[in-house]
Amino acid sequence: MRTLLKPLIRTTSYPLIAGGAALLLTYLASIDVAYWPLFPLVVAVGITLVALMERVAPYEPDWNRDHDGDTVADALHLFVSYLLIQSSVAIAFGLRDWLPADWALWPQQTPMWMQVLLAGLILDLGLYTMHRASHASGFLWRLHAIHHSPERLYWLNGGRRHPLSALVLAGPGLTVLFLLGATPIAVGAWLSFMSVQLAFQHANLDYRLGPLRHLLGVAEMHRFHHKRDFEDAQVNFGEVFLIWDRLFGTFHDAPRSPGKGEVGLHGNTIPNNYGAQLAWPFAKTSNH
Repeated sequence: MRTLLKPLIRTTSYPLIAGGAALLLTYLASIDVAYWPLFPLVVAVGITLVALMERVAPYEPDWNRDHDGDTVADALHLFVSYLLIQSSVAIAFGLRDWLPADWALWPQQTPMWMQVLLAGLILDLGLYTMHRASHASGFLWRLHAIHHSPERLYWLNGGRRHPLSALVLAGPGLTVLFLLGATPIAVGAWLSFMSVQLAFQHANLDYRLGPLRHLLGVAEMHRFHHKRDFEDAQVNFGEVFLIWDRLFGTFHDAPRSPGKGEVGLHGNTIPNNYGAQLAWPFAKTSNH
C-alpha cells in the first residue's frame, strides 16, 4: 500500500490538500457562513492529513522520531500559536464593528477571492519584512531562534515560535489590514489557509511542486531557510509566497534540499522544555 501511496502523495498532496483548503475556505467566506466552527475544522483536517502522510511518505525517516522530548514542546507551541491566530480573527471582527459600513479604504465590493488574496499579499509582505528583520536584529533573533533550533523539520515546527516572535512577525501586516478595514472573514480565511500552509512548509513529507516551488514557500524550498549554517539560511523567508524573495534578492534554490544533520543551529543551547524556551531569549545573549 505504501508503495502505491508514496508517488501519489509526492505529486498530489499539496495541490489537493493545501489547494483544496484554499478553495474551500474562500468559498465559505464568499457565502458568508459563520467563521466558527467551520474554518477551524478545515484547518484541523488539513493539518491532520499532513501529519498522517508524514508517516507514510517521510522525507527523512529519522525526523519522524521524537528528539529528546521536543514533540511535547512543539505541540504546546502550536496550540499557543493557533490561539494567537484565533485571537487575531476575533480582533478583526471586533474592530470591524467600529468602522463605518461603507469604509472606503477596503474594496468590499470586489469578489471574495480577490479580498482573500489581497489580505494574503499584505499579510505575507509584512511577514517577509519582519522575518528578515528577525534575522538581522539581536533581540528579535533570540526570540526567533527558537523556531530554528530543531534538528528535524516536521508538521509541528510551523507553530514552534515564541509568542512574542509571532506577534512581531504578524503584527505589522495585521495592523495594516485592520486600519484598511479589511473584511474580517477574508482575513480569517487567509489565516486559516496559512495554518495549513505552515504545516506543509515544515512537513517531513516527500512531496514536490515542480516549477511552482519557485513561487510558493513549500517544504523543499523552506528547508534551505533552516539550514544549520546561519549565513546560508538568509534565504527563502516567504511564508506563503516566494515572490518577495525574488523581488528582494533572497531567493535560493539548489538540486538537493537539506536533510538529516543539516538543519538547526551551530552550538545550540536552546532547551527542549517549553517553559524554558519561553525564558531563554531573556536569559542571556545567545550566539548564532
